[in-house]
Amino acid sequence: MFDSIYSYSVTPVQFLMMAATAIVCGFLYSWLMSFSIRSQKRFFVVTAILPFVVAAVITFVNGNIGAGVAVGGAFSLIRFRSAPGSADEIAAILFSMGAGIAFGMGYLAYGVIILIGLAVLYMIFVRIPVFEHKNMAADMLLRITIPESLEYNGTFDGIFGRYLSKAENAGVKTTGMGSMFRLSFKVQMKDPAEQKAFIDELRTKNGNLEIALQPYTEQSNQL
Repeated sequence: MFDSIYSYSVTPVQFLMMAATAIVCGFLYSWLMSFSIRSQKRFFVVTAILPFVVAAVITFVNGNIGAGVAVGGAFSLIRFRSAPGSADEIAAILFSMGAGIAFGMGYLAYGVIILIGLAVLYMIFVRIPVFEHKNMAADMLLRITIPESLEYNGTFDGIFGRYLSKAENAGVKTTGMGSMFRLSFKVQMKDPAEQKAFIDELRTKNGNLEIALQPYTEQSNQL
């Protein structure tokens, strides 16, 4: 049961067995992950067929060094033309590829265990509070638009001290054809329930201009 179905050469029957197992397990895996990850339908369609795609590639390049190098180069091109995903999406793709390697080497039982087992474990770990701590508050990106006449150094320190546990300068940019500045800060709220009061106090300092507070990512902080 846990032996490879492949012999010295891959027969059509063996390949079809692998394909059927990879596609069915990929579909079940994507369905399970859809309960734990917020993403688009197309992402789950891709993760459903990815185990079979990886398995087919591994099957045909097995033992062929030249083909393996060529496939690696092709995958690197796909990587650099792809938009960065969330940690959840990257993990889901890695799970699919790991199982696809097992399928591609003919170890169908191991592939099923890896794919479905990781999906179940992921669902469990997401729902239990084992990794949630008070000192692990999510980083937020705070953007404050101010008029060019306002001296921004130290202007918001008092408000930050009352509402924030961390505030790091993330950059300054001119906007409105140079008539305003946009300040960016990487912050953590002491109490997320006080966001409205925090923004209301900032508005009294920046002349009621635009203020944005959103989850922090490296992409969101592009000035």
